[in-house]
Amino acid sequence: MSNPDDNSFKDVEEHPLAQIVDEHVEEVEVKGEKIRRKGVYLLPNLFTTAALFAGFFAIVSGMNGHFAHAGMAIFAAQILDGFDGRVARMTNTTSAFGVQYDSLSDMVSFGLAPALVMFSWGLEPLGKVGWAAAFIFCACAALRLARFNTQAEVVDSRYFVGLASPPAAAILAGTVWSWSDVVPSYEVSMALAIITTLVGLLMVSNVRYTSFKGLNLKGRVPFVVLFVAVLVFVLVTVDPARMLLLMAVTYCLSGLLAWGVGVCKRPKVTAKNDNTNKDQ
Repeated sequence: MSNPDDNSFKDVEEHPLAQIVDEHVEEVEVKGEKIRRKGVYLLPNLFTTAALFAGFFAIVSGMNGHFAHAGMAIFAAQILDGFDGRVARMTNTTSAFGVQYDSLSDMVSFGLAPALVMFSWGLEPLGKVGWAAAFIFCACAALRLARFNTQAEVVDSRYFVGLASPPAAAILAGTVWSWSDVVPSYEVSMALAIITTLVGLLMVSNVRYTSFKGLNLKGRVPFVVLFVAVLVFVLVTVDPARMLLLMAVTYCLSGLLAWGVGVCKRPKVTAKNDNTNKDQ
């Protein structure tokens, strides 16, 4: 009989157990040398799985008419999503598997979940128009995530190109959560369809948004900064749904405002200069 501890199988695919259990194998480069590693890191992927479950819970809650719970679940997914990457970097457990898993989780929690929750709450009376608005948001979230994954190494990390999917989802989730006990009229539903579509299009736009990745939380700050942070926590506690919605809308408008200021500051070529260039 063969020894189960036999290490003669140098390649994982050649091992008999590989025919029973398809174990994840990832090839990484360490000091210029490619090394094959088996398995996945547990801790950061647990946070990603929790965020994925929150998105799934939001969809189920929206289908059952529990819209407040659905909105809260999407915000919970955002908190959990903010931890997985930071935990991976702090514990030096980043991996290509984690990056892809996080992206798929984001698609469910910040693309599919807010679109379906918004449809169940306010877009369903519109029929095909409501379907179209919800699908545009969902498709734009998928395109936004795909573009981010392919451009992560070539764009300035201080900015996002297009509105990120978490704040976009926060606008829809905050709206549903804030007025979860209200049945929207047909006119309000049309306005919601327009908002859903515009927010979706912002995700695939070229408008730049601050990523806050350069924010140094370890350094010293003026006392007033800490006071403002405490004030924000208090306001969120008083009315979490509307305050979180206000923060998401403010962030959304900040990129548009910066884009508008940049357009206004662009040098304008006068007709006189155009004629001078033609003569030359």
